[in-house]
Amino acid sequence: MPGPVHGVGCMSLDPVVLFFLLGLLARIAKSDLRLPEPLYETLAIYLLLAIGLKGGVELARQSPADILPLAAAAILASAFIPLLVYPVLRRLGGLARADAASIAAHYGSVSVVTFAVAQAVVARAGLDAAPQLAVLVALMEAPGIVVGIVLARLDAVRDVRWGPLAHETLFGKAVYLLLGGILIGFIAGPDGLAPMKPLFGDLFKGVLCLFLLEMGLVAGGRLPDLRRAGPFLIVFGVAAPLVLGTAGVGIGVLLGLGHGGSAVFGALCASASYIAAPTAMRIAVPEANPALSIGTALGVTFPFNVTVGIPLYLELARRLAG
Repeated sequence: MPGPVHGVGCMSLDPVVLFFLLGLLARIAKSDLRLPEPLYETLAIYLLLAIGLKGGVELARQSPADILPLAAAAILASAFIPLLVYPVLRRLGGLARADAASIAAHYGSVSVVTFAVAQAVVARAGLDAAPQLAVLVALMEAPGIVVGIVLARLDAVRDVRWGPLAHETLFGKAVYLLLGGILIGFIAGPDGLAPMKPLFGDLFKGVLCLFLLEMGLVAGGRLPDLRRAGPFLIVFGVAAPLVLGTAGVGIGVLLGLGHGGSAVFGALCASASYIAAPTAMRIAVPEANPALSIGTALGVTFPFNVTVGIPLYLELARRLAG
C-alpha cells in the first residue's frame, strides 16, 4: 500500500478540502467572493444526479441478497442516531425539546456533500470508493427526520401534518434527484451511461471543488450563530461525528465493506443534513430555532468531517479492516 494511504495528514491536502478552506477563509476575511445563486443551484443538481447515477449503475451490478443487509443497516443507523444524541442535547446541553429534536433529526439524516467528499478522498487513496453506497444515501435521508419529529411531538404526534411532510421529504430536491439518478442509472446500466461518462464521471471532482468553495462561504457565515449559542454545541458538533463515525466504520467492517467502503459509511453516519432536514423540520417543528441546528451541522460538523473526520475514518477503517 502506498505511503499516502496510511498518512492521515496527507488526506487533508486533497484539492476538495482545500477549496472548502478557501471559501471558509474568504468569508472569515470578509472577502466579496460570491458564487452566483443560479450557478450554486446548478452545481447542486449536477452533484445529486451524478451521485445517484453512479449508485444506480452499481445497484444494477448487485444482487438483492448483497444490497439488502446494507440497506437494513443504513435505515436502522439513521433511525437510531437521533435516539442516541437527543438525550445528550437535552440533559447535557439543556436545550428545549424542539431544538434538541431538530438537531437530532439533522444528525440522523445525512449530508450528500460529505458523502461525495468521502468518496473522492477514498478514490484518491487508491481504494474502492464503494459507489453502491449512493443507494444508502437516499435511504438514510428520511428515517432520522421522522424519528426527530416524533421526539419533538411525543405529546402530540397526531398533530403533525404527515402528508405535506412526506411530500416535502420525498419530492424535495435532494431526495428526488438522488432517487431519480439511481433509477436512471439502474435502468440504463453501465453500457447505457458510458457515453455520459465525460460529463457525469470525468467532470465530477472539478464540480465538487466549486461546490465546496461555496460551502466554505456558507459555513463561514454560520459561525456567528454558534458563538451566540455557546460552547456546548461547538463541542457537540465535533464529538458527535467522532463517535458516530467510529461506530459507522465498525459497522461497515462487520458488513464486509472493506477499507474504502467502511470509511465512506463511517462518514455517512458522522454527517449531518443541511438540505433535507432543515426543510422538513421547518414544516413539522416550526418552533425550533434553525440557527442552532444548521449552525451546528454546517458550521461545525461539516468542516470537521471534511478537513479532519474523513481522514480519521479512513485510517480507522484501515486498522479495523486490516
